[in-house]
Amino acid sequence: VPQLGPHLPPRLTQQPWRLLYSTVRDGFSLRTLYRSGARPDSPALLLIKDTEAQAFGAFSASAIRGSSGFYGTGETFLFSFCPELKVFRWTGRNDFFVKGDVNLLMVGGGSGRFGLWLDGDLHHGGSQPCETFDNETLSHREEFCIQDLEMWGLA
Repeated sequence: VPQLGPHLPPRLTQQPWRLLYSTVRDGFSLRTLYRSGARPDSPALLLIKDTEAQAFGAFSASAIRGSSGFYGTGETFLFSFCPELKVFRWTGRNDFFVKGDVNLLMVGGGSGRFGLWLDGDLHHGGSQPCETFDNETLSHREEFCIQDLEMWGLA
């Protein structure tokens, strides 16, 4: 989280963050992750470690929640620590920021590809280059197995 500080919107850099959800503590469930969300206007930081020990995730200026369509703002970004921190910001090409239902959470999209997606049981996910962020694949593989996932929000 400290490494991501300089990449967060300036209004959030001095804010205290707290752990809202953790697969270690709360189990593997997208529904539980949604229920653990903070206030609707509170940003969220998703941190993922896959079974190949790669770390990556997403920042959303809005709470992570279930939705019927895409939501969010251009402050949303994807990031990867493979091997050093890389941040992928909004390109302005579309506004496919975040969309979630009970079976799938998606961040970034375009042309049938998602910058980051997670399945409903939070065991599997994937990452492909997408138009929203012009990102690289966040993990070593386009599909990955999740070892640990955390969601942080403002305290």
